Amino acid sequence: MSGTPGALLVVDDNPENRDMLARRLRRRGYDVAEAEDGAQALELAAGREFDLVLLDVMMPVMDGLETLRRLRRTRSVAELPVIMTTAKGESEDVVQALTLGANDYVTKPINLPVALARIETQLSLRRAVQEIRRLEADLAARNRDLETANGRLSASNARMKRDLEAAARIQQTFLPAAAPSAGGARFAWRYRPCDELAGDTLNVVPLDERHVGVFVVDVSGHGVPAALLSVTVSRLLSRTTDGCPLVRRGPNGSSALEIVPPAEVAAELTNRFPFDPETRQYFTCVYGVLDGRTGEFRYVCAGHPGPVHVAAGRSPVSLQHPGRPIGILPAPTAASGYADHAVTLAPGDRLYLFTDGITEAAGLSDEQFGFERLTEALCASRADPLQASVDALVGRVEAWCGESGVADDVSVLAIEF
Repeated sequence: MSGTPGALLVVDDNPENRDMLARRLRRRGYDVAEAEDGAQALELAAGREFDLVLLDVMMPVMDGLETLRRLRRTRSVAELPVIMTTAKGESEDVVQALTLGANDYVTKPINLPVALARIETQLSLRRAVQEIRRLEADLAARNRDLETANGRLSASNARMKRDLEAAARIQQTFLPAAAPSAGGARFAWRYRPCDELAGDTLNVVPLDERHVGVFVVDVSGHGVPAALLSVTVSRLLSRTTDGCPLVRRGPNGSSALEIVPPAEVAAELTNRFPFDPETRQYFTCVYGVLDGRTGEFRYVCAGHPGPVHVAAGRSPVSLQHPGRPIGILPAPTAASGYADHAVTLAPGDRLYLFTDGITEAAGLSDEQFGFERLTEALCASRADPLQASVDALVGRVEAWCGESGVADDVSVLAIEF
């Protein structure tokens, strides 16, 4: 009981022995109740909580052994310690009592210091067992809470996975539905996100009967924020309707649409996606317009790796042109400096547009794949069909990264004239 060393029940049919022992225990601070026989002891034990019982063996009506036997039906050795009090020479009773579940015994006449030592030993053991059981109960409760939390987390993760998979399918709809063709040009592409959602996107957009627009975009970061911006940019650039920056109405209100030069497209993108100090998101892109009849490809690079021109009988050439990423600085500053560049593709020439997930892919020693390995891969697959050459390039990058896998989105769009 709170504030006392323990609540004890002293059971003895001899009033003098019982009273003397009870008084001496009370002086030591124990809360002591008394019973004159086994029946009364069982009645008291049923009505209140005791920490320990001092039980006389020899009693009328119900002796100590029978009382012990009945106590043990409901209270274990750890739950209610019982110390038997017996006369000297009653060894058989002691053995039987210990067999029935007595914790200890003392002999009469009772030596108080010995009795106190044995009482405190049993109470200490009882308190230790109670503490262990409390800790076990706390642990079991925490385990149940963890199981419940894990169940909710698993359900949430499964729901999130379904949502991400659905979002990834939506994102895939903004890619070319098939390998398109325009005039004398063929196209091939490969889009490999490093996670469910990607910050990369690409597309081939017919602009009129002889021109197509092609773009590759790489949004900073990964995950949902990057994917949302990627989808927004792709949706904007994949439609040749009013509001699309790739085309505009002709002069004097003409219903015909004219193609916007690539540098002007980049400048318009900086206006539509200005610097945001909250998100600090930006993206790089390469956008170009291919004339399917002449092979002229006019393009702009906005912080993006330049295209690689693979001409027949010549080494690959990287067409690098500096330009600011979109959204990395306020629009008036970022809009300046964009310029159109042009390359004319001869029959059999190829042009590869890609994201830095190719060149910056890290191998086992953290060495990057780099431009040299990129050109080696393109030269090695020069005689292969266009799509096969794209697949071979991505395969080389995956092999370079090894078991650790590619850590960034990888996108490649190839043109063959």
